[in-house]
Amino acid sequence: MSLNIITINGKQVAVEQGTTVLAAARKLNIHIPTLCHLDLHCFQMENHAASCRICVVEVEGRKTLAPSCATPATDGMVVYTSTPRVLKARRAILELLLSDHPFHCLTCSKNLNCDLQSLAQDFNIVNIPKPYMGEMSKYKKDTSSKAINRDLDKCIMCRRCEAACNNIQTVGTLTGYGRGFQAIVGPAEMKPLANSNCTFCGQCVNVCPTGALGEMDYTREVWSALYDKTKTVIVQTAPAIRVALGEEFGVEPKDSPEGKMVAGLKALGFDNVFDTNFGADLTIMEEATELIERIKSGKNLPMLTSCCPGWISFLEFQFPDLLNIPSSCKSPMQMTSAMTKTYYAKKLGMKPEDIVMVAIMPCLAKKYEAARPEFNINGGQDTDYVITTRELVKMFKEAGINPYELTEELFDNPLGEATGAGSIFGATGGVLEAALRTANDWLTGKDNLDIDFEQTRGLDGVKEASVQIGDKTLNVAMASGLGNARKLLEKVQDGTADYHVIEIMACPGGCINGGGQPFIHGDESKIEKRREAIYAIDAKAEIRKSHLNPSIQRLYREFLGKPGGEKSHALLHTKYNKKSEK
Repeated sequence: MSLNIITINGKQVAVEQGTTVLAAARKLNIHIPTLCHLDLHCFQMENHAASCRICVVEVEGRKTLAPSCATPATDGMVVYTSTPRVLKARRAILELLLSDHPFHCLTCSKNLNCDLQSLAQDFNIVNIPKPYMGEMSKYKKDTSSKAINRDLDKCIMCRRCEAACNNIQTVGTLTGYGRGFQAIVGPAEMKPLANSNCTFCGQCVNVCPTGALGEMDYTREVWSALYDKTKTVIVQTAPAIRVALGEEFGVEPKDSPEGKMVAGLKALGFDNVFDTNFGADLTIMEEATELIERIKSGKNLPMLTSCCPGWISFLEFQFPDLLNIPSSCKSPMQMTSAMTKTYYAKKLGMKPEDIVMVAIMPCLAKKYEAARPEFNINGGQDTDYVITTRELVKMFKEAGINPYELTEELFDNPLGEATGAGSIFGATGGVLEAALRTANDWLTGKDNLDIDFEQTRGLDGVKEASVQIGDKTLNVAMASGLGNARKLLEKVQDGTADYHVIEIMACPGGCINGGGQPFIHGDESKIEKRREAIYAIDAKAEIRKSHLNPSIQRLYREFLGKPGGEKSHALLHTKYNKKSEK
């Protein structure tokens, strides 16, 4: 492959054809500020819209400044990144952006996590020149959904959210409207988000550089519940939380034991701390039973996993003709909540309405899922409130608690005992591997020691594999990100797919990269570190198969009867329906 030699600030670098000036500068460790630019290689997520122009540079021989994020590096090109002309232009661009941006930084959800705020500090902008002052955009906030809020006054038209929604997730909810001062990004016809085909995956929130997009925050409601002495407040924590929470306290994923998180939650005042991994083990009991039944009957194959509410919503909107093949199992969160308000409440002689169930999730779609009318016990929601990892961090900091300075504590039983199989639900491919571990034992009738199905692991967008279980060969596939899910689902539609089971996660990389996790700020290595930490938890677990969890076995003996039975179906299963934009 031929290389182009480009000179930047007097330094030469050889780059492949098609490389941008920005990428070439980064190879030389030359910093060029960006806002709209986004390039996460491991998820093929990029945005080279060149809409903000903060990254302009001076190219020898050109009259106008060039956006480095969208300008190819050609052989012999000479570039300057910090001439007076460049710095003056960047400052003017930034001041213009700030002139139409509300100064609500102290109360903004992105305070101290805002790229625009950081650039204003870097450029030492303390006031806006008078010529730029004047009318400011004013839009009504969209809080129509239970998951995502939109404050278009803070939109800078970087179009990152549009790239994530359309190019990566292929959902097609967001698009650009208007020109000049009236330019914004929103759903078709500027509908409220709740009336659109949004899946609430939250990837738009993850890439938004300002506070134009954020989660619906329920921390105040959770605090109120904790203060209410007439209620028993129980919390459950998803597997991906424990490997990301520490990042906000300067702790690496591999060094953030879950016992510290449990201790922190108890210090906040929760009466019980349950593990969503328990619900994951319970999901495998039901899902593996369902898979084996379908394989034996040859009907409704391939079976699609149903743990991710974002992907289920995607299916309901975009592939309603395939609604017969997803598993009918509820998600681990919903199963844990249902068992808390039935099985656990019965054991303690409590009324379900006296229990407040809080779920800490890496996902914004979980907020939407909790509010679905299908998921309620005795007229109330199974899960009362869902807060994200980021919201939990706010609660810890408000209370002055650093969980990593506390002595480790254990989850509360019986819904706190979990296996390694439950923990790997947090990474893409983990649900499938956990199901295969149990299906392998049940189909062969023996306790198999070889339980690491490594062909299902990794951050690839789509993975396909054949797995030998006894005398059966199972063809499996997994998709990470909704755009990749579309590729697999289209193969199922046109009859070219030959799979027995497919795992789909809406977020690229799975729950470890969920829409409610700490922002990675372009550092892809954080995703891989979280993934490694997930599998390290599994590897160290005393029990690594869901069906061997003693508390799960006791639950079936005392309450549910058998996997796939009448009571299990009533409490742990659901159905999905075709949806259309309102």
